[in-house]
Amino acid sequence: MAAAAAACSFLCPSPFPIATTSLLSLSHSPTPAAAATTTRRRLLLSPATIAAAMAGSAAGKAVVVDSHLHVWASPQQAAEEYPYFPGQQPSLRGDADFLLECMDEAGVDGALIVQPINHMFDHSLVTSVLKKYPSKFIGCCLANPADDGSGIKQLEHLIVQEKYHAVRFNPNLWPSGQKMTNEVGRSLFAKAGELGAPVGIMVMKGISLYIQEIEDLCTEYPKTTVILDHMAFCKPPANIEEEKAFTSFLKLSRFPQIYVKYSALFRISREAYPYEDTSQLLSRVVSSYGANRVMWGSDFPFVVPECGYKGAKDAISHVAAKIPVSSSDLEWILGKTVTQLFQGAWLTG
Repeated sequence: MAAAAAACSFLCPSPFPIATTSLLSLSHSPTPAAAATTTRRRLLLSPATIAAAMAGSAAGKAVVVDSHLHVWASPQQAAEEYPYFPGQQPSLRGDADFLLECMDEAGVDGALIVQPINHMFDHSLVTSVLKKYPSKFIGCCLANPADDGSGIKQLEHLIVQEKYHAVRFNPNLWPSGQKMTNEVGRSLFAKAGELGAPVGIMVMKGISLYIQEIEDLCTEYPKTTVILDHMAFCKPPANIEEEKAFTSFLKLSRFPQIYVKYSALFRISREAYPYEDTSQLLSRVVSSYGANRVMWGSDFPFVVPECGYKGAKDAISHVAAKIPVSSSDLEWILGKTVTQLFQGAWLTG
């Protein structure tokens, strides 16, 4: 296990076989509205690991699901079949084999893969991973906000035909000078809601620049679920302006369709691992949104050189203990929120 841990902390292959344990089947008590469409989440185990998983379930072991990570082609895969987008060649290892090694060593049961910028709007690599490991991964595609509206048809194809379950809005990809609330953006947002796909929004330049757009979209399309990536890139406030921005982010909790990713702690902390200063962020977010609208995400593979994949998962419990967060709330954050949001998404292969 020491060698496996080293493989996930440093960018080198593991000498151990990759585990492909599926997600544990969970029962839950749905709301009356949810009960009309589903009575249980079918997150199933592969036959090879069912006995061990049942033992874990009997002992009260909670399923852990990573709500935010990426995969991209290895250099060999890129050369042969899945080329990188020009100018977006990765500097880190991010292939699915490496991810599975890290997840196994960290005890993470499943994940939501977010389409990486390294392949831009070519989803073929991520699609291949989703099809190979349907009990392990579900996908979040990348919205194409091109002026010609071609991204709307692509979005529908990816969700309906390729079985992606969410879509990412990156406002930096919108044509220069245009907002997510332009005609194409509204059409993409509305289509996502129509198809039942949550919209993950990456506000890398800060929530203040996009707060009005998010409010407008949520008001006009209340049926579209929204997930704010990486705590909306809010660091622990260090001045009045930052406190104002964080407060505006907390006030978005008034929209019941908005969820939050407590993810990529290395991006939002001002401290070294284990990022204890983010405890104040987590406490206030849980107070405003409730733990059942907060989900952990690693931001693999970017997190690997920062603290290792297992370290990313372990940091959550460490930070939560500083507040403290109840064991029940921690279960929501580490997996229950995302599995309930995407009920029935993880399938047997």
